[in-house]
This record gives sequence, structure tokens and C-alpha cells, in this order.
Amino acid sequence: MLRTAIPKGGLRRRVPGLPTSSGIFGLHLTFFLGWVGLLQGHPQCLDYGPPFRPPLHLEFCSDYESFGCCDQRKDHRIAARYWDITNYFDLKGQELCGGYIKDILCQECSPYAAHLYNAENPQTPLRNLPGLCSDYCSEFHSNCHSAISLLTNDRRLQESHKKDGAHFCHLLNLPDKDYCFPNVLRSDHLNRNLGVVVDRQGCLQLCLMEVANGLRNPVCMVHAGDGTHRFFVAEQVGVVWVYLPDGSRLEQPFLDLKSTVLTTPWIGDERGFLGLAFHPKFRRNRKFYIYYSCLGKEKVEKIRISEMRVSRADPNKADRKSERVILEIEEPASNHNGGQLLFGLDGYMYIFTGDGGQAGDPHGKFGNAQNKIDVNGARSDGQRYRVPLDNPFVSEPGAHPAIYAYGIRNMWRCAVDRGDPITHQGRGRMFCGDVGQNRFEEVDIIVKGGNYGWRAKEGFECYDKKLCHNASLGNRLMALQEDRKTKKWKKQDVCLGSTESCAFPGLVSTHSKFILSFAEDEAGELYFLATSYPSAYAPHGSMYKFVDPSRRAPPGKCKYKPVPMKTKSKRVQFRPLAKTVLDLLKEQSETAARKLSSVTSASRPHQASSRKGSSKKPASSTSRRKLFQGPGTKKRARVWAPGPQGERKKSLRPQRGRGSPTSQRRAGRSLPWPFLSRRRSSGQARGGPPCYGESAAAQLGP
Repeated sequence: MLRTAIPKGGLRRRVPGLPTSSGIFGLHLTFFLGWVGLLQGHPQCLDYGPPFRPPLHLEFCSDYESFGCCDQRKDHRIAARYWDITNYFDLKGQELCGGYIKDILCQECSPYAAHLYNAENPQTPLRNLPGLCSDYCSEFHSNCHSAISLLTNDRRLQESHKKDGAHFCHLLNLPDKDYCFPNVLRSDHLNRNLGVVVDRQGCLQLCLMEVANGLRNPVCMVHAGDGTHRFFVAEQVGVVWVYLPDGSRLEQPFLDLKSTVLTTPWIGDERGFLGLAFHPKFRRNRKFYIYYSCLGKEKVEKIRISEMRVSRADPNKADRKSERVILEIEEPASNHNGGQLLFGLDGYMYIFTGDGGQAGDPHGKFGNAQNKIDVNGARSDGQRYRVPLDNPFVSEPGAHPAIYAYGIRNMWRCAVDRGDPITHQGRGRMFCGDVGQNRFEEVDIIVKGGNYGWRAKEGFECYDKKLCHNASLGNRLMALQEDRKTKKWKKQDVCLGSTESCAFPGLVSTHSKFILSFAEDEAGELYFLATSYPSAYAPHGSMYKFVDPSRRAPPGKCKYKPVPMKTKSKRVQFRPLAKTVLDLLKEQSETAARKLSSVTSASRPHQASSRKGSSKKPASSTSRRKLFQGPGTKKRARVWAPGPQGERKKSLRPQRGRGSPTSQRRAGRSLPWPFLSRRRSSGQARGGPPCYGESAAAQLGP
């Protein structure tokens, strides 16, 4: 058994004032450039996602087989283009230029490909060739300038190399010398932590993507496992919504039990709609199960577990008339209601209930039980479920036969481990978060007949000294990551990433304050649900998807085709409320630029007054503009495409006419141009968000 016990529980830096206008100018300029710098120079691929570890060996661009931006398919495509180009050379030319051509083509696989190809700024065209360091570029041009017309279809580059090698290399120059090729491979500080984003305190930095908002205390999110890749989000008030793979929500709810579910607007009320699970054979039997608080006869508070079916007329609607109550348990207090429903790999349903509520569990010695039942039929004696014959306490006098484990205080969220995708190691284990009393929360692995300590122990520590000497209590290991070789668990803190590590399209690094639940979608992606105001009736809840920018799965690995499903209800398109990291950085840089502009403008009257009485001719408007442009302003224009915007766009298109260099060299033969396209001005990544590995989640409750 595993348990992680968690105890319950800013430096400020003054910026000295700069009295002079020049000092203020320098301060704002540094601030502005600092924020712009955060948008550039971090690992990013040409699809605008993070780099990844290729699952298979790269035969051609092998320098990037441990971490980069190419999978085996893209590696083969680059290799094919290499051979197409080198076929134009004789044997001596191949020996002389083959290495240069391979280096240049393989920069699409570099973890810094977006920076090398100038893809990080959506306002500028994408390069046809990567940024090359001046020495390397000079050698390449000197030895293999004839290869340039085969590597790029850009006329400016083709014409520049004929006139002057220095001008050609100037066009390929990057302002930051650390990021040009091959310096980017040699820089220790750029390559030391590739594949791992960890801060100085050893905290793994994850990012978020907002996927839903406007929810009333979203407490649960599940999928049906039917291949549709839709997911169902339950609000505490008793309403369940359907979200589709395209991110939209159906206008009509899947289920509405507001009139039956017991909850209140009080902050922190733990009663309500608490759990939802779909039958493993849902495709065939259309069954799902719900867990909610209600009032019984004589206004006795209960938790109710019921079976329902999906409507035959609409697969996105529950049949309210199909409800079959399976189990009801009286609740002596309004808190500690549990709420998790799970189906194990054995096909049985596991029910996680609370200890009855109130501090210290005055209602019993052994906390509460986690039950395991068979919902696939009723017993002959009138019971609405069957008890599995292998339950540990079937023959125990005085024990309820449905009990599978005990010593639980208030397990809130649990998950079934999907296991290793290849070896299936760990598959089927159940991880649960249990709420502590005062000092410790805990995470447990549920085992048959397990005693998890409450109310004798809270986490690792004794809570009731008289009960704490129970010899049946098991040992637990603190862990977040398993070492499969040693069978031990290692602790790894997880935190939200910095603006630098999360500077990718669609990612955010903040969330609503009160986290309510964790969840998985059908593809194995991990989510959590939170709210800024923890009232069951407040529409301030949101749902976020975890994104690890340092360990993305290869593009294509997580692609899936959802099973088509007709929808009768209208679709409500998702509109994010949270500002992305890129939006925030852009706003901050624009604010800094405006401050810089205002400071510059404020300095003009002072300079004008200093010129009063001078016998010199007043400066013209043109000369005044030059005066305030600052040093090197003329060179600040992009030397890559100095012409009009229309010409820049035109220069990016492959030239396939009769006059193209390729058609002149070999009739009827065309070369595959780099697999590059312009970044969308909206900043959204093509092909959807990056996919990440399967994971199981456990969460502590209120």
C-alpha cells in the first residue's frame, strides 16, 4: 500500500528610482526587451509545440534522436530530400557538400527549430533556411554555394549568394549568436536541461490549457469509453454537461437532477451531485451510475447510488425515468460524504464513502469502508446488487460482505492506473486521495482487505493513541513517481510553470484558486476542475488540461478518430476567459513600449528649449525623426525581407515556373521544398494541442 502524507498548512526587490530622462529611457527599454526575450529562444518546434523524445531511432538526423522535433516519418522525409539534392552533385561534390546539406536540412529536427527558422514571431515570414553562424555560413558558401539554389526557392537568397557571400550570410544571421547553428549545439546552458523543466527548488513545471468555464462547482469529469472522446462534466447542483472533441459544449444538459439533489449555496457545502461512472459495457447496455446527496423520508439525509440509462432517442441525453436505486446510506452529518464511483478491471463497481462526518469521526472506530459490488444483476433475496464472492469480509461475522477495504476518512477522488502502455506494468491499481483531520492528507493504493488507519492514524501519525497500536495497520510509502527497478517511490514536487516554460500558443500558467477535482479523458490526458468561489450555485468554475512542455509525445502518436455521433442539441463554442502566457507577455511588452514612447515624447520639450537662442537653422521634421529613432534604427528593419510585405509573402512561395533553378537544371524533375508554412496570425497551433502520456490521478477532497 502507498501513502503520501501532506502537511496542511516573497521576496521583494526595490528598483531604485532613476531621476534623469536617460535613466528612465534605459530602464523601460531594458524592461521591454526583457519581456520580448521571453517570447524567443526557448525550445519550440515548427508546429509551435514543445520538442519531444522520438519513440523510434532516427536514421538520418540522428543528432536529435534523444530529444528534438522529428519523428521517424519526418526523418525519412528529410533524408529523401537530401538524396534528391545530392543527386545533382558528382561524387566529389557529395563528399564536399553532403555534410553541410545534411546539417542544414536537419535543423527542422532541432529542439530550437522555431528560433532557427524565425517562427516565433507571427508577424514575420518563416525562413526557408535556418539561422547559420557567420563562420559556418562563410565556409558553406565558399565550398558549396551551388547548393543554395537547391536548398531554397527564395530569390533574394539565390541572388545574394551570386553577388556576395557576406551579404548571403548576413541574411541568415540571427541576432543572438548562441542560437545560430552550430553554436546552439555547443551551448551548455541551452542543452543542459532539455527534456526537463525543473526550477531551482527541484519543482517540475507544468502548464495549463483552459478547456471549459462558467460552471457551477464542477466536481466530476468522466468519459464514456465508447470511442466518441466526448466527456461529461457534473456540477455540484446536479447538472451534467456534454463536451465534444472539438471543444464545444452541447446547449442542452445530459442530465438535470437539481430538483432532487441536496445542496445549498453555502460556501464549502460538501453535499450535492458527487460522482458519475459509465459501465464498462456502456456501448451495449447504455448504463451509467450516479452518486448524490438527497433527502429521504422524514427529511433524513442520505447518499444515493443509482443506475440510469442513456436515452435511445438521443445518445447525449439521460433517460430520467430509467433511474434504479442501488444503494442508500444515511448520513449522520452534512460533511464527509465521499463521492467516488469506479469500475475496476474486474468489472465490479467500487464505491468510496465518507466516515459519517464531524471532527474525529464520533460515529465509529474504524472510519468508513470502501465497498465493492456487482451491479450486473439483482440477488434473489431482493437486494439490488450482488456481492462478489472474493470480497475479503464475506465470511467475517458482523462485517458487511460488500466491504473491500476500510480505515478511510473521506476519499474524494480516485483513479485506475492504465499501466505501462507496452508492458502493462501497474495496470489496474487504484490510487485514492483521502482527506486528513488536522495535519495530514494522504494518497493510498487500495488493496483487498486493506486497513488505511483512520481513525487510529492520520497519515503516518497517531491520531487516537488508544487505537494506534492496531497491528493490522499497513506501511505506506511517500511517492509521486515509481522506480520500477527498485519498486520504490520517489517524491517529486509539481508546480505551475514559469512564463518562459509556458510561452506556447493556448497555454496558461494560472488557475482558479479552489481546486475541486482531477479527471482523465478517453485519450489519457489529465485535467483538473477548479473555481474562484466555492459555492454550488456560483458559475465561476473552470476546467484545465495539464500540459508538460518538456515531455510532449511525438506528433501523430496521440491522434485518434472519434466515433461519429449525431447531436440534436445546439453546440456552444468554447470562449476562453483566462489570458494565455503569450497574451500576457504581449500586453506587458506593449505597456512597456508605450511607457518608453511617453518618456521619449516627454523629453522633446526639454531638448527643444535647450536649442532656443541658437543661431543654427531649426532641424527639419525628417532630421527630428532621425534624432529620436535611436542608434542603429535603419538596421533594425528585417534584413531577411527588406522589401514590401507583398514581396515578402511572394518570396516564400515555391517557384515552380519555367525559370526556376530546378527546372533549368533538370527538366521534368522537381525537388520537395521544406515542410514549412507560415504561422497563423492568431497564434493557435495547427493540429490541436500536443498530446502527453497516460496518467492516473488521485485527489484530496474538501
